[in-house]
Amino acid sequence: MSRVVVITDPACDAHTWHGHVERAERLQAIRRAIDLADLVPALEIRRPQSAAQAAVEAVHSARLLQTLRQLSSYGGGQIDADTYVTADSWDLAHLAAGAAIDAVEAIAGSAVQRAFALMRPPGHHATPIRSMGFCLINNIAVAARYALDRLDVTRVAIVDFDVHHGNGTQDVFYADPHVLFISSHAAPLYPGTGALDEIGDHAAAPGGTLNIPLPYGVGDVGYQRVYREVVAPALQRFQPELILVSAGYDSHWSDPIGPMALSINGFNRISALLIDLADQLCDGRIVFCLEGGYNLEALGAGVVGGLRLLLGRDPGADPLGGVAVREPDLSNVIRTVQQQHPLLRTE
Repeated sequence: MSRVVVITDPACDAHTWHGHVERAERLQAIRRAIDLADLVPALEIRRPQSAAQAAVEAVHSARLLQTLRQLSSYGGGQIDADTYVTADSWDLAHLAAGAAIDAVEAIAGSAVQRAFALMRPPGHHATPIRSMGFCLINNIAVAARYALDRLDVTRVAIVDFDVHHGNGTQDVFYADPHVLFISSHAAPLYPGTGALDEIGDHAAAPGGTLNIPLPYGVGDVGYQRVYREVVAPALQRFQPELILVSAGYDSHWSDPIGPMALSINGFNRISALLIDLADQLCDGRIVFCLEGGYNLEALGAGVVGGLRLLLGRDPGADPLGGVAVREPDLSNVIRTVQQQHPLLRTE
């Protein structure tokens, strides 16, 4: 059985807005699912430290941070139609970013190889200059930047399987040749970014971004093809020293805001593949960071399956089952990515 560190804190429940899908009940549902699965004794659960301001400023502009701090000090409010701040959000956003850093530190040069940062608010939509899409600070980007700057890591891969494109993470590292950002996402869908031809800065980091926009209705079969035929070869050619995963569970067929058809079994196959690749490429070093997922039962089941796999266990049965859909054929999408992306071209 592998040693797995989970970084989490119920304090982040204070970041919640009545009626919003990104609310305290999400992490509460995950905690219940972990308890019911009797996983607590097998996990090394730690409370996070708040991210140092310098670590956050390495990713985000002073203006963004000033806006967050000021709005939080006023008792909260709306940044935009999707994104809110409460009186506690300034502190909790730093705690969530700190959890991602702590997860990376936990697996750097120690016996721990696997970690999961189970915190909110999520982060992958937060750009260097804008909080958006439920996200205040880009937790996974802060952790990746910290690993590169402080932990003697020279190549980091970030894989984002949230149903929405991780535009913020892409923006942070678009010109950084030390980071490979891979996103599989529904398109067209919020935030409207993540096209096939967004492959990284052509001068500084050609091929440093790999986007796989998918039509609505893709399920287990399509996602399995994408991860085996596109994601795995790209990671193998990039040869990362650390894999970070933006783990969003809103591609599940039951999700209220996602148009995809993945089952929990489908998520488990993605997670198992990424864990296997980490074992092959970077001595098993892999960190999952929670992003989206808004059907509470599916969210809890997705995280439990991921944790069981990180522990080296069978992920267990899918408690929600699948859905009968006729999936779109992804052959053209996969072929186009393979022909256009520098990491995948064979000529």
